[in-house]
Amino acid sequence: MHDLMRDLCLSKAKQENLVFIVDRPNASSLSMIRKEAIEKSLPLKVLNYVEEHEDDDCNPLFWILITLARSTGRHKIHEICRYMFNNFKLLRVLNYEIRTRRTRDLFGGWKLPSDIGNLVHLRFLSLRNFEFQRSKLPSSLGNLRCLQTLDLRVDDRIHVPNVKWRMEQLRHLYLPLRCKSRTKLKLGTLTKLLTLVNFKTKNCYLKDLINMTNLRELGINLPFNIENFNEKELGENPPIIGSKYLHSLSITYEEGLKIFTLFSIDVIMKSWSKIDPRHLAHLLSNCTSICKLSITRVISELPEYHYFSSHLAYIRLICCKFEEDPMPTLEKLPNLRILELKYTSEGKEMFCSAQGFPKLESLILAELYKLEEWKVDEGAMPSLQRLEIEECGNLKMLPEGLRFITTLKELKLELMPKAFKDRLEEGGEDFCKVKHVPSVIFQKCG
Repeated sequence: MHDLMRDLCLSKAKQENLVFIVDRPNASSLSMIRKEAIEKSLPLKVLNYVEEHEDDDCNPLFWILITLARSTGRHKIHEICRYMFNNFKLLRVLNYEIRTRRTRDLFGGWKLPSDIGNLVHLRFLSLRNFEFQRSKLPSSLGNLRCLQTLDLRVDDRIHVPNVKWRMEQLRHLYLPLRCKSRTKLKLGTLTKLLTLVNFKTKNCYLKDLINMTNLRELGINLPFNIENFNEKELGENPPIIGSKYLHSLSITYEEGLKIFTLFSIDVIMKSWSKIDPRHLAHLLSNCTSICKLSITRVISELPEYHYFSSHLAYIRLICCKFEEDPMPTLEKLPNLRILELKYTSEGKEMFCSAQGFPKLESLILAELYKLEEWKVDEGAMPSLQRLEIEECGNLKMLPEGLRFITTLKELKLELMPKAFKDRLEEGGEDFCKVKHVPSVIFQKCG
């Protein structure tokens, strides 16, 4: 490289803070430069590094950070972040996700500086699992108009300012699990959204979903209410979902997740919010293309099968506490391939009729504590390959119809009584029902 070209490159590099030149006379300043460089880059690299080495007691960076936090306090880390927000203006990706308790102790409990609004070129921002000193996000987030992914799934109940409508380039939006009651977000301008998680009608406008014509994945967190709902004719209500491409829908209730250790699950579930079955039926009738459905803790009865999309291939139902057997409805879905039922039934009997579940390949029955008898007709579940039964302590025996399912390749039994296991082992009363199954697994039984 010519000397003049070299000088020009060094000059530009210095202006952009890309290089430091240390000659021998000034070598003593090297340690200061290194310290300054570490402090400038700390917020970008430290989280991932610490988390990857959290179990390493000799991890030098972790102990350096402990020393820094104890000697200078979180205020110093806060100032480092402010410096970054004001000087790294070409930054595209910022991931502050907290995955470990150690990292949370170092970086949790601080106020997100409003200077973050200076990072106008950001495409990705994650604040997942962060704990904030003040339970509100700065309105300067609205300046980040180039954002394509925004993850705000924090543990605290926070206030989110109504500035998301300005982020028209957003593709993936993960809202907080719990928002302050005064939070009300307008999302109708986010027509490019592909993913929307933790949508609540209490904090968002239901009518905005009709404008999200490219939505692929929708996660609804209760409460979910439809205003001016026509109870007599569901079809007369205006459509809810505007996207023809929605393939995944989850509905859950997160408010009670952290109190399991204090009360019994049955007491908690009685206080949980529920979705009106008619609202659920109307919502599902709008989701004509979904292939994955997950419902947790929000219903006690299923809508009739014709409200479900014929494309459904995966259904997961947890803690729904059905008073009636859900199988007569679910077995009519023509393309269902995977079904998971966990703590969902209050009934003592479950029945699968002939020709039911024509394409079902995997069935998981877990924690159906009151289930005593399961009947399967010959011809039911003709494509079943994997069956898992976990912690169904009152189930007396496997159904007789299981012997006719010749496609079954694996049967896994976990946390079942010893008497149940003995019936299925060679020489047992029910061994004839499973002897054609290549793999029978007993795990923690008896």
